Amino acid sequence: MRHLSLLALLLFSATSHAQLEIFSCEPEWSALAKELGGDRVETFSATTGLQDPHHIEARPNLIAKIRNADLVACTGADLESGWLPLLLKRSGNNKIQKGNLGHFMASEHVRLLGIPKQIDRGQGDIHAAGNPHIHTNPKNILRIAKSMSGTLEALDPDNAAFFKENLSNFVARWETALGRWEEKVKPLMGVPVVVYHDSWIYLEDWLKLKQVAVLEEKPGIPPSSGHLAQIITQMKSEPASMIIYAAYQNDKAALWLSNRTNIPIVKLPFTIGGTSDSNDLFSLYESSINLLLKAVPH
Repeated sequence: MRHLSLLALLLFSATSHAQLEIFSCEPEWSALAKELGGDRVETFSATTGLQDPHHIEARPNLIAKIRNADLVACTGADLESGWLPLLLKRSGNNKIQKGNLGHFMASEHVRLLGIPKQIDRGQGDIHAAGNPHIHTNPKNILRIAKSMSGTLEALDPDNAAFFKENLSNFVARWETALGRWEEKVKPLMGVPVVVYHDSWIYLEDWLKLKQVAVLEEKPGIPPSSGHLAQIITQMKSEPASMIIYAAYQNDKAALWLSNRTNIPIVKLPFTIGGTSDSNDLFSLYESSINLLLKAVPH
């Protein structure tokens, strides 16, 4: 009888401390889930900071991971349309399917920018729902954090108070950092930039950067020599202060343009792990701001 009581106690203890299994499509959502869930969650990111989240293979190891997930946390807005639907289909996991509580798309909790007025296959890799790169504006992180915390509470009501406390602590730390960043970025306001891909629309909106050219002639299609030549001509009348590209993107076109125009290039981490000093959400924005400030003309 005593042994049975001990076994029951051990089983209850294991159950009460069970972690939510969270499958994230990108490192930023894995990091946010860990900030909010602490030791009550186990997180996994399907991609790294050196991978293009548009183009990922639905590999067997990802299927194995998503099969046991309690929550799928991804960007949405068609960013993962080439691989996430296949993972969901092969997972056999009803909890995480679209429409269920375990299916969390961050883009559904912020205002999307860059919604195309019309869709044409000839336009390249266009996202019909709007630009999905929402995390490049740190203000969006606050909105998403509050929604994600609510989802964690609904999935694990026994730990709701724990999640609420973590959210409160995170919001306080994030708002403090945001105030510091907004003071720090003042020299960047209105700076004209060239970007490799239209990845930075939310960063541009936050900093009021002026995008004057995109190296890709069409989204998702590598720059052609003719298009780059047009940008050089454009720079004579509408010069830029820097050329921005993400750590996972090929730097060949950015270097080519920089060498011919003397415009500095800035490699931004884009997400956690893109550079050696971007190892959490806070350092991601801190390092990105520092890199941009170094390129600003004095």
